[in-house]
Amino acid sequence: MKNSFGQKFCVTTFGESHGRCVGAVIDGCPAGLPITESDVQREVDRRRPGHVPGATARAEEDKVEILSGVFRGQTTGAPILMLVWNRDVDSSQYERIRLTPRPGHADYTAYIKYGGFNDFRGGGRFSGRITVTFVMAGAVAKKLLARAGVEILGHTVEIGGIQAERKAIEEIKRNAETNPLKCADPVATLEMIRAIEAARAEGDSIGGIVEGIALDMPAGIGEPVFDTLEGELAKALFAVPAVKGVEFGAGFDAAKKRGSENNDNYAVRDGRIVALTNNAGGILGGISNGMPIAVRVAFKPTPSISREQKTVNLAAMENTTLSVKGRHDACIVPRAVPVIEAVMAMTLCDFALRAGLIPELLK
Repeated sequence: MKNSFGQKFCVTTFGESHGRCVGAVIDGCPAGLPITESDVQREVDRRRPGHVPGATARAEEDKVEILSGVFRGQTTGAPILMLVWNRDVDSSQYERIRLTPRPGHADYTAYIKYGGFNDFRGGGRFSGRITVTFVMAGAVAKKLLARAGVEILGHTVEIGGIQAERKAIEEIKRNAETNPLKCADPVATLEMIRAIEAARAEGDSIGGIVEGIALDMPAGIGEPVFDTLEGELAKALFAVPAVKGVEFGAGFDAAKKRGSENNDNYAVRDGRIVALTNNAGGILGGISNGMPIAVRVAFKPTPSISREQKTVNLAAMENTTLSVKGRHDACIVPRAVPVIEAVMAMTLCDFALRAGLIPELLK
């Protein structure tokens, strides 16, 4: 397994869904960054089920503990170890189905790759539970990026085929955190809630799309040709369980446009060069162009559903059926918003350190 990401801001995550804990180690964080457990806790709390419609009944406290790398409220330059303990664990259902892989999950592929030695409880290392480790690391990365004037925000733009109306940045900042779906469109939010509740009632689930935006990232950040900015962002985003698609700017719609429609024309405003549109999503040639970095991330429907599905018994090599019991989200999209923000922050922080945008000693 490869469990580390980044070159200068290197994040290693550990733990499984039903193991003792999940956590992250950050190596390369500059010394002198003010950070507390409360700073990290605020981000982690945004990921918890709370009052999200159709959310899992698993009620982990997710109390953040920082065990190293921070002294007297500031980073020391040493590795930062953070974790949360898994307290509300019920593995009873997973022993029963360990040899009948759940459709849509990594049960079968993990079984084949690791010869059955992998921790299968709750999906183990492949569970959405591991994303709490991304959020912890992202909380530190966000604070570092803020020192460079870079802000990251995310919001839900689609659930179950219901699309939110496009909103200006200020509206997204103002509205997204005022409802459980983290959607900036109040009208669409109500429709999305009804869709989630309908799927839950039918023993089913739905997916959706999260948009992540990085504001005020300077032009010139990126390392072509194989460490392109969007390439590394996409790589990190695809590490989030249930992500099946990533697009920047106009994305796939760019394939439908003419060059005259898709090209972002330039202008000088207040002494700086800006693009008049942002079809490129803030990145050209694998390098930031100074415009907002805009990425949309598609999440598949939660594969754990109570409806009967076809599967196999790996021991008997026979066809069988399966109905997944337990505590699962009918839609993970709202809880994924802080995860997408965190992964973007981790990646951009690494590039910012590589470019010298963030000094290695903060004063």
